[in-house]
Amino acid sequence: MSLLNTIRLNFETFILLNIMRFFQKTLSLLFLCNLWVGLVFGQKAPEINKSKFSKAALSQMVYKVNGDSLSVKKVLKQHRGTVVVLDLWAVWCKDCLAVMEDNHKLKERFPDVKFIYLSLDRSDTAWYKALEKYHLTNEENYWFKSGWKNSFNNYIDLNWIPRYLVLNKKGAISGYYFVHPKDETFIALLNRLTKK
Repeated sequence: MSLLNTIRLNFETFILLNIMRFFQKTLSLLFLCNLWVGLVFGQKAPEINKSKFSKAALSQMVYKVNGDSLSVKKVLKQHRGTVVVLDLWAVWCKDCLAVMEDNHKLKERFPDVKFIYLSLDRSDTAWYKALEKYHLTNEENYWFKSGWKNSFNNYIDLNWIPRYLVLNKKGAISGYYFVHPKDETFIALLNRLTKK
């Protein structure tokens, strides 16, 4: 090997190693930034588990697919005597979409439980498309036209989605904070409530 080839090979190796070090440092920095954001702004369980809704939360308006509006109180009153799961989600939420199949399986596992889907989508158009795409058109769906910040979501300390609440047959909150449909505590609560 000639001296020129050796120099060229060493130079290329030097450049490649420095590029690799740069990307390692960049990726490490990105990881640490993401970790910090997740810890500071991410999903944290509320400090107090509430067992009933406030009047303001129940008066929050939601919208049906046909455009009609009604209060959360009226939505829940229709299902008194039934165990209810409230599923807060949105199509822009990658975590929500990642568990959609698990949601369907949970619903199949508990046919006597009423699943109510509360969307936080930014527009009704996005919401309609999502209902079709994720096979939710035959489910009970409502949309918070007012967006994330509203009386209901503020009351339940909503800081991340997906988020699930479980209501017992009397309409009281039995499960205040679940974030995954495979959560064993969530499943155990549904088993217990449906056996009564």
